[in-house]
Parts: sequence; structure tokens; C-alpha cells
Amino acid sequence: MLDFRCECALHQLYYDPNIENKNLAQKWLMQAQVSPQAWQFCWVLLRPEKVPEIQYFGASALHTKISRYWGDIPTEQYDTLKTQLFSQIARFASGSKIVLTRLCVALASLALNMMPEVWPGAVSEMVHMFQEEGGEVDGRARCLALLELLTVLPEEFQTSRLPQYRKGQVRGALGREWAAVYPLLQQLLRQPDSPPLVKARVLKCLSSWVLLDVPLNESEGLVEASFTALSDPELFDTAVEAIVNTISQPDSQRYVNTLLKLVPQVLQLQEQLRDAIQNGDMETSHGICRIAVSLGENHSSTLLEQVEHWQSFLALVNMIMFCTGIPGHYPVNETTSSLTLTFWYTLQDDIMSFEAEKQAVYLQVYRPVYFQLVDVLLHKAQFPTDEEYASWSSDEKEQFRIYRVDISDTLMYVYEMLGAELLSNLYDKLGRLLTSTEQTTTWQHTEALLYGFQSIAETIDVNYSDVIPGLIGLIPRININNVQLADTVMFTIGALAEWLADHPVMLSSVLPLVLQALGNPDLSVSSVSTLKKICRECKYDLPPYATNIVAVSQEVLIKQIHKTSQCMWLMQALGFLLSALPVEEILRNLHSLITPYIQQLEKLSEETPNPSNKLAIIHILGLLSNLFTTLDITKQEEESGENAPPIKSAPPQTGPNPVVVVLQQVFALIQTVLSKWLNDSQVVEAVCAIFEKSVKTLLHDFAPMVSQLSEMLGQMYSTIPQASALDLTRQMVHIFASETNHFPPIKALFELVTSVTLTIFQQGPRDHPDIVDSFMQLQAQALKRKPDLFLSESLDVKAVFHCGVLSLKFPEAPTVKSTCFFFTELIPHCADIPPVGQVVQEDGKLLLLAVLEAIGGQSSRSLMDQFAEVLFCLNKHCFALLTVWLKEALRSPGFPSSRVSDDQKDTFSQQVLRERVNKRRVKDIVKEFTLVCRGLHGTEYAADY
Repeated sequence: MLDFRCECALHQLYYDPNIENKNLAQKWLMQAQVSPQAWQFCWVLLRPEKVPEIQYFGASALHTKISRYWGDIPTEQYDTLKTQLFSQIARFASGSKIVLTRLCVALASLALNMMPEVWPGAVSEMVHMFQEEGGEVDGRARCLALLELLTVLPEEFQTSRLPQYRKGQVRGALGREWAAVYPLLQQLLRQPDSPPLVKARVLKCLSSWVLLDVPLNESEGLVEASFTALSDPELFDTAVEAIVNTISQPDSQRYVNTLLKLVPQVLQLQEQLRDAIQNGDMETSHGICRIAVSLGENHSSTLLEQVEHWQSFLALVNMIMFCTGIPGHYPVNETTSSLTLTFWYTLQDDIMSFEAEKQAVYLQVYRPVYFQLVDVLLHKAQFPTDEEYASWSSDEKEQFRIYRVDISDTLMYVYEMLGAELLSNLYDKLGRLLTSTEQTTTWQHTEALLYGFQSIAETIDVNYSDVIPGLIGLIPRININNVQLADTVMFTIGALAEWLADHPVMLSSVLPLVLQALGNPDLSVSSVSTLKKICRECKYDLPPYATNIVAVSQEVLIKQIHKTSQCMWLMQALGFLLSALPVEEILRNLHSLITPYIQQLEKLSEETPNPSNKLAIIHILGLLSNLFTTLDITKQEEESGENAPPIKSAPPQTGPNPVVVVLQQVFALIQTVLSKWLNDSQVVEAVCAIFEKSVKTLLHDFAPMVSQLSEMLGQMYSTIPQASALDLTRQMVHIFASETNHFPPIKALFELVTSVTLTIFQQGPRDHPDIVDSFMQLQAQALKRKPDLFLSESLDVKAVFHCGVLSLKFPEAPTVKSTCFFFTELIPHCADIPPVGQVVQEDGKLLLLAVLEAIGGQSSRSLMDQFAEVLFCLNKHCFALLTVWLKEALRSPGFPSSRVSDDQKDTFSQQVLRERVNKRRVKDIVKEFTLVCRGLHGTEYAADY
């Protein structure tokens, strides 16, 4: 009956157009597969008259029962099951391939569960069973079925759920069975009349077995035969996989003699490689390259050590170099060169790890190779012709960009071996290119050489290189007639910003190029990021150029040449630049820079709110906040440092901070904008960001605005509460709560936002997890910076505590984390803040219950460390109370989980109460207990925990 229902469900799954019916059928089938009745119906479903889809389900059900429910099978049924599976495999050898594979996987699973004790010679028996003559199945079909079975056996071992101790035993038993597999594979591969399909399956089988770390010297003959198979196009792909898998096994480096025999075999493939490249056969060249690289990459240190064979290893290195420089543009005409890049890292690492004397000998041989590598890489990094590049898809262009980044990383690494000589080498080539009168150079050549420079200068300190002045001198001579070249020129100048700070006299050579590029939308990212780097690194040398930089920047901002994010970077660049000027000049520049935006904002503030003017408002507010992020005159003295020449330090500033002056001027306008847009969280966020960035940068210089801003924030939050206002309040509490003269406005603001948020809690806070999160962070910050805020009679500490307990039950992880942080800041104040002591004494048990509920399974396992910290805090500061509460709480049956026994609860309780010093230990205790509560203890899920 059940088999009939299975067939109906399978019919529904495959042919019913209704997706709900499909899902129901799938659910039912998954349950049927694991039911006790599966043992009966799976054989019925395998009958010859059934269609392959139904037979496949029967075979899959068998595999599921054997692999996952092995314990349910009585020992006396093992042999029957084995015999039945053998006969089914023999029957399906000439039948459906997908059913045959599933049956082989089921038998493989059976063998793994019975090895080595119950079925010691499993593999030998399989080989013997299928080599016997007889039955109506022809020899070739039997042979293919046996190869399928032998191939899936190691694969099933890799994914099996055997316990760890059994895995070791079974791996050992399988290793011993290789002796039965090897001669069979050898014979089939070398037999002249073996059909290509059989040989391909043999190679696949070899690939599968080497994953079990079969010793390399024990598969030597098969690897040799695999090399021979490379000349047969039908076997090429599987032969490549077999060779690569064999030589990539970590254990294979122990077999030095076998590895040395492999080198000439790989070198013999060079002719086939050249032919493939000439004929545009990318698949063959790719496969041969994979073989050469896997031998070089996995065994470079072993092969380097064989000093008497140094020439053959050098020949292999040169073969890999040939693969790196394979003709064509990646990824359009070739996809092979990228495979080789890791090899060059590995070889260099191995050479550089030798002791000095030995290293010197190897460097003599390999430094010239690495200089050649640089030439090859820079050739590969070259852009194609403009016409060709225009025909590439956006995906190809992106892949090429990533490939160039990989080349850049490789060059940076190679610099460690070649040092300053590499830069001189690049400089000489660039000099010859730019000064040569005979040949006309393509921009691609120049760009690639500059790209090489930039790759190295970006991450390596080139301040001591004697070629940089020459390079800076060459840059203005470049005929920049192309976007890619212009981009690279920009990025190269950006990479040299630190050098320019030490050699400010050279700024005049390159700054005009950067300012000119600012006007080109195609160079947006490179020109703006370069200007930002120069303004950050060289700001004390820029005053002579400041007027010009501000004017050009203003012009491109007004023309709206750049996208939003580049406009923001540009404002940050101007912030750095202005920071180094005298206050009156900062104010003058700020005035000319900001006035157009203020006028625009005034106009926008009068309009009726709509989506397009909202974007314009957010954009202007963003520009202001980015400018204020970097405009920091307080750092002038520190940054100039003691050893810097006196010219670098700016005169001490007097009077109010320029940012404060500007903020005070626009404050009323911002209030007007806010009044119209209070409902819009993005506009409110943008307003808060201006003040938050300013407070973070100015710190105590922001003092004149504290009172005004506190009042505005209070009004904002009272009208429409938003998380960004709480975050800004937290920032203010952090910086100003400890200052006597600022305490009154901060205290008033803190009390106001607290009482407004408590009202939200009364109305139902579930829709506002962001507000709850920010509120908890604010409360924690107040306790950290100024616990006196909790002494105020206007603050309902009890209500705040209860909100915290409620917030612990939120599903949003960030909110729960912030709440735990709040409690770990609150509990230590039990003794010195009476209202805190009182609420913990009266309601602390509610907190404990919420924590235990979370540990019991109500909260994500990823939050257990945070709950453990709250528990640790309670134990440290309220030990006597916790002892009583724990006893009472854990007495409830089924709490915190029905899966834990009373003994387990007692153990947990004692373990926690014992740890008052070691927080790490409490975290481990909680993790252990939560697994028990969730029924995951000792499972594979717990293992990743």
C-alpha cells in the first residue's frame, strides 16, 4: 500500500504543475524515506516494470536507511542486505545509470559500516563478484558497474557520518584494499582493446581513490598511464583530473623519487602545449598548465632541495613562466595565466625561507627568472586595443580588472625578492618609452609600466627610493590621451602621496594634473581619491595651492560632475585641506564653499516636501557632514610632531572653532528643514549625522553648541522618536556629561528621551527594534560615563530596568546585544546607586528568568556569550540573591527547557555560582548548557559551535 502512495507522491512531485502539491509530495516522501516501512517498499519500487524515477527513489531510500539509520538494522540481516544489493547492481548494470549509481552508493555505505570487522575484504569481494562470468549481463556492463562502485566508495567515505574513531579505522582498511583495486585499474588502462568509456571510468576511479591519501609510489604506474592517456582527446579531461588530484595530495611530497620521475613527464607535454596554443585549443592548454602548476606549487620546496636536479626543476619553472605569458588577453582569448600566479608566491616563499648561504645560491639562479616574470606580468596586464576593449562585455571587463589586481598583488610580493632594483628597472623602461624618438609607443605600454609602479608604491614604503623624483618628473611628459591611462596616472600619484609630503617641492609637477582630471566624469573615482590622499598627507604644504584647489572643487561640485559618493570624498579632501589654514582663511573659504548650498537649502526648506527635494536635502546635509568629518584644526600641533621643520606647524588658533561658527549660522535653517521633515527618518538621520560627525571630530571644541543642540534634539525626539537622535544623544553624553557646566542640558536631554522612550515601551516597542537598540546603548553609555544620571528623581530606573528585561526577548540580535551590555553596566552599580540597588533586589529575578529563557533556547546560540556576561555580573555583584533566585527558577518543571533533567540543572547552577572571577569559564558553561537545552549536545551541529 505504502509503495502505491510513494508512486502517487512521486508522480505529483515530477508532473503536478501545482507548486503546493509538489511541496506536500516532497515533504511526505522525505518522511516516507526515513520510516520503518521504507525497508519493505524500496525493494518493490526497484522492480523492473517501474519507471526510472520510481526506481531511483527506491535506491535513494535504501541509501538513506543504511547511511543514517544503521543502528536499526539487525546484525543477522547484514548478509541478506549485501546479497540483495549485489544482485540489484548486477541487474541495473545494463539499466538506468542514475539508479545504478544510487545502488552503488547504498552498497558503498553498507561496506563502510561493516568494515573492517564484519566485512574485512569488502573491496576484494566486490572485485571478485563482478569479475565472475555468468548471468545475462555482458562483461563490459559488469566492468562499468564495478568501476562505478569502486569510484563512489571513497566519495561516500568522505561524506559519511561515521564517528571519528571509526573514520580512522575505516580509512586504514580502505588503504589496505588499494592492493585489490590497483592491478584491476592498471590492467584496464593498459589493455589495448579497452573501450575509451572504460578507460575514462578507470581515470575517474583513480581520482576518487587518491583522496584517501594512497601513497604516491603505490599509484606510480597508473599516473604514468594517465600521462599516456593525455594524447587521447576523449580521455584528456579525466586524465588531467586524475594527475592533478594525485600530485596535489599533501602526503605525496614524501615520495621524492616518484616526484623526480614526474618532472620529465610534465616537461614532455610542452610540445602538445605549444600545438594547442597555436591551434587556439584553450581546453588543452588549460589542462596541461594545471598539471605543471600543481606539480610546481605543491612540491616546489621538495624539488628545490634536490640540488643535483636543479636544471630539470628550472625547466619546469620556465614551462610555468610560458603558461603565465600565454598569448592572448585574459579572460577573452585565454583563461590559463591566472592559474599560475600562486605558484610564484610559493616558489619565492620557499627560496626566501632557506638560510642565508643557500638562499644566495638560489637567488643567483632565480632573480633573473623573477625579473623576466615582471616583464611577462606587465605584458599580461596591458589593455587590448580600444576597439577590442569596446567589444568586451561588462563581465569580461570586470574579470580583467580582478586579474590585474591579482597581478598587482604578485608584483608587490615580488618586490620583496628584487627590492629597489625592480623600481629602477621599471623606471628605466618607462624613461626609454617616454623619451624615445624612434618608435611610437602605445598608451598600453606606458599604462602597464605605471601600473607596476603603482602596485608597489601603494603598499610598500618607497620613500627611500632614488627613482621616485625621476618618475614624478616623467609623469607630466606622458601624453594622456586615454581614460585607462589617465586613471592609472591618477592612482600612481595617489600612491605617492606620502612621498610628496616629504618632498613638497614636487607637488607643483603633479597637482595641476589632478585638478585637471577632477573635471572629467570618467576619472571621477581616481581623481577624487587621489586629491583626498594628497590633502590628507600633504595638508601643511598645500596653503599656497589652497585657493586654486577650493575653486576647482567648487566648480566641479556646482556642475555636478561626480556621483554622490565622490562628492562626499571631495568634501572630506577639502576638510583636510582647510584644517591647515589660519582660522580667518578657513572661514573665508568655508563661506564661499558653503554659501551656494545654504542658499539652495533655504529654497528647498520653503518647498512642499516631495521625493526629489528630499534627495537634494539629504545630498547637501551629507556634503556638510563629510566636510566637518575631516575639518579638524586641533590636530595641527600634534601632527606636525617634534621633529618636523618649524614651517609645518600652523600658528596656534584662537577664537571659536570654524565648524562651530558655521553650524551656529545654519542652525536655524536646519531647524526649519527638520520641522518639515520630522516624519522622514532619512532626513532626520542626515541632520543628526552633521552634528554627530562634528561632535566626534571637534570633541570639547563643540561646547558652545551643547545647549542649543540638546534643546533641538529633545524637541525632535519628543515629536517623532527616531534612533538616530538617540545615537547623537549618546555621543553628547559620552563627551559632555562629565563636564559640570554642560551637565544640566545633557541631564535634561537624557531624562526627556528616556521618558519618551518609556512611553513607546508602554505602547508596544516591537515595531521599533532600532529605537530599542539605540536606547539601550544610550543607557549603557550614561552608566559608563556619568552614573549620577541614575540618581535623578526624574528618572524612572525601575521602568528602564523592566524595558531592558523586555528587550532581552527581542528576536533582533543587535538589540539583544545592546541590552546585555546595558545590564553589564547597570548591575555593578547596585552598591553605589540606591535606585539601581533597589530595583535589582526587587526585580532581579525577572532578569535572571529572561536570561535563563534565552539560554534555554529562546535566543540565537550566537548570543550566548552576551547572556553569560550578564550571568557573570549577577554572580559577581549579587551573589547571595543569585543563589536564591537560581534555586527558585530552576525548580520549575520544564524550565528553561523540557530536555534538561534536574541533575543537569543542579550541575549548571553549581558551576555558575562557583565562577566569580573567570568570565571565560562562565561562557563555556553557558554554551554547554544551551546545547543540552536545545537537544544538540554531542551532535554535528554542536561541533561547529
